[in-house]
Amino acid sequence: MVYRLYPMDTTIRSATEGDVALILELIRGLAEYERLAHEVTATEATLRTSLFGATPGAEVVIAESGGEPVGFALFFHNFSTFVGKRGIYLEDLFVKPAWRGKGVGRRLLVHLAQLAVERDCGRLEWAVLDWNEPAISFYRGLGAQPMHDWTVFRLAGDTLYQLAAERAETR
Repeated sequence: MVYRLYPMDTTIRSATEGDVALILELIRGLAEYERLAHEVTATEATLRTSLFGATPGAEVVIAESGGEPVGFALFFHNFSTFVGKRGIYLEDLFVKPAWRGKGVGRRLLVHLAQLAVERDCGRLEWAVLDWNEPAISFYRGLGAQPMHDWTVFRLAGDTLYQLAAERAETR
């Protein structure tokens, strides 16, 4: 007997430019869940350019059940110098609250794992907020391992611009 952990009619499809408003809606839903809604500055215009313009910076897949959008994953390729291959970095994964616990998140990650294998990637990675115990438990249940020896650093906003404005010293 085969057991399915997700609804049989759950499908994953690549987003198109026509999905920009939906993608922004899902990003806002994720930001609310993460208590970071005040940090969302993305607009439909910035997403259209960044995801579907001349040089797309990321890809999006959308989970649907019965034709209804129920979640998404936004990802891009990174590169591992040690492995000598590119990987997939999952920037965001979000499932609408009514669909959580029904296997949609797992279905999205299965899809990304399949893409990583098809594209000959060396790894699939992502970050999770330390307080997000439901997500941490879910990821551990998939067999994912936390990277305890690494700390994520970020330059953004004013600090990014300040560093970029420094003149390179020549000696």
